[in-house]
Amino acid sequence: MVQRKKIRVYLRERILRLPLNLKKYSIFWKIKLFLKRLAGRELWLTEDVKLKTRFHGDWEYYPDYLNKDSVIYSLGVGDSIDFDIGLINDHDSNVHAFDPTPYSVDWIEHQNIPSKLVFHPWAVSSKDGSMNMVQRVNKTGKISDVMWTEVTNDSISEETIEVPVYSLPSIMRMLNHSSIALLKIDVEGTEYKIIENMLHHNILPQQILVEFHHRFDGKTLKMTQDALKNLQNSGYKIFSISETGREVSLIRLDQ
Repeated sequence: MVQRKKIRVYLRERILRLPLNLKKYSIFWKIKLFLKRLAGRELWLTEDVKLKTRFHGDWEYYPDYLNKDSVIYSLGVGDSIDFDIGLINDHDSNVHAFDPTPYSVDWIEHQNIPSKLVFHPWAVSSKDGSMNMVQRVNKTGKISDVMWTEVTNDSISEETIEVPVYSLPSIMRMLNHSSIALLKIDVEGTEYKIIENMLHHNILPQQILVEFHHRFDGKTLKMTQDALKNLQNSGYKIFSISETGREVSLIRLDQ
């Protein structure tokens, strides 16, 4: 354990010393991911299937199964709807975007969004009711306006906000949806609860694009490993892994 910690410190120092302009090259991210995997900070993931994919924003997906009747859930908006708008423009799909944070609610109100993009100021988790959230603080102590995370203990402070939260089964009932063609999950650590609840209720979107936050306090690589294993046991195959190793795209090809 001590040796692994030394490796992590060494790698972090080496990476920080690299010239910033190297980050624009793909090889930089490949080397960085390899070193993080070597240090035990990221999983050794491989693609299960090769597909002809497409990017919108930071997300990679499989376009062939999407059309004007497709229902897409985009969990976590932040300050970008590039992915959502791209899907609407390319496939004329119906996108429902979810984000309860004050910044995103205000930001969306000032955007000119198409009618096929419906915004819901709700959190998504494994329960219905309310959720306490707090702004993320990075390693330098800077507070993020965009990134909020669930408070997982009973401590409430002036910085904590309470937002409405619903599970996927409840949302689908409220919106009268029988299936989801594509589910994007970027919810700062709550993805583990969402995936567990979704599989428990046999809700199986054809595609799932998810960012895992095992680098956050209280989250672990084992949680990500278990979530991916449970998804694969439910028929999902990995078809894309991002340069950071934390964004993973999965698909059920038998639907």
